[in-house]
Amino acid sequence: MGEKKQGFGKYLGLTFLIGFGFFTMGLMDILYDTYVPIFLGKYIAKNWLVGGLMTLDNILAVFLIPFVSLWSDNTRTRIGRRMPYIITLLPLSAVCFSLIPYAAARSVGALLLVIFGLNLFKQSVRGPVVALMPDTIPGEFRSEANGIINTMGALGAIISTIGLARLMDLDLVLPLLGRTKDSLPFPIAGILVVLATILVFAFVRERNHDGAAKEEKVPLVKSLRAIAGEKDKSALWILVSLFFWFLGYQGILPFIGKLCKDVFEIQASSKAALPASAVAIAQTLFAIPSGYVAHRIGRRKAIRGSLLVLVVLLGVGAFMASSLAAPLGMATRFYALLGMMFVFGVFWITIIVNSFPMLWQMATFGTIGVYTGLYYTFSQTAAITSPPLTGGIIDLAGYPGIFVFAALCMVAAFFFMGKVTKGEPGEKPTNGVA
Repeated sequence: MGEKKQGFGKYLGLTFLIGFGFFTMGLMDILYDTYVPIFLGKYIAKNWLVGGLMTLDNILAVFLIPFVSLWSDNTRTRIGRRMPYIITLLPLSAVCFSLIPYAAARSVGALLLVIFGLNLFKQSVRGPVVALMPDTIPGEFRSEANGIINTMGALGAIISTIGLARLMDLDLVLPLLGRTKDSLPFPIAGILVVLATILVFAFVRERNHDGAAKEEKVPLVKSLRAIAGEKDKSALWILVSLFFWFLGYQGILPFIGKLCKDVFEIQASSKAALPASAVAIAQTLFAIPSGYVAHRIGRRKAIRGSLLVLVVLLGVGAFMASSLAAPLGMATRFYALLGMMFVFGVFWITIIVNSFPMLWQMATFGTIGVYTGLYYTFSQTAAITSPPLTGGIIDLAGYPGIFVFAALCMVAAFFFMGKVTKGEPGEKPTNGVA
């Protein structure tokens, strides 16, 4: 174990630099998920419709991520195969993201137009951003490396929720930006995204650890047939499992800010982001350790154990959101929710850090983008399905119902992960395309 840690040490600095790409996603995603439903709620009363509109990014992701990831697999330029997409699409995402609150103040049509542009660019670049790490880091160290890039993503989320979100209540008039109330975090985050893109481009050089496979160009259909035709269905079972755990998680995520306002009567906009920040802090602290733990006990065991813990935590969340907890008082219930979300973040990041490397372990250099795309196809399909469904659950049964729904999803994921037999560190690719 000590030898492996020392071996990963030479990739440590490079992995942190790659992580700035993931940092941009953390910056944008949490502010988007927390405040866009609130912006939409000013025009739209029904939660199921708000949830449906919040799936726009996921719908685009299902179509864009697999194909752009494949295109980047087969791209050959002087600056690499992922970098042309990163340096073009991330700055465009930053511009659209900066405009969200100003569009929201104008009309629902302007808001929908801007978030469409944002998600068109952001979902297109997500695959190349994520695939940059397995391109560069050898397979045996990808759990540790994925822990670092998820730490960078969580750091972006912390800056968004604890730092930038506090500026939502700041009411000033600034040149160019105008009145800052309920808007300032978005242009600041946009500037940070551009700076992070410059850092990635300036200091990351794409490398290859699969030798002769470097020039391999694999058609998407051939890759999918190879995966489906394998006798060992581990890749398929991982994809089914992650569909269910994202189905549960994405059902809660878009409504956590509204939960704070509707149930816990939180008035300050900045405090609506605190549950998301609790998750982000936990992810920052435990993303790297979770990779090392999984390297010792096995990725599959780490994921299944974490899923069981999440079931219990979601039960606590359902209780705190229900009228049964009313005697505890609003403040106690809210802080209990924050504590639950922190612990939730510890075990959620353990799942995320180790599931992607399990898939990458089954890929060759030429199919990393394909596997990245499949991961997002399943996760984003879950994200499309879940918010309208859980929005309807809230309309019919209240907020506790979405926690119960999420717990059932985690149970299903636990079951399907039990069928996975491949994807541990050191294994050779089993579903590669020759």
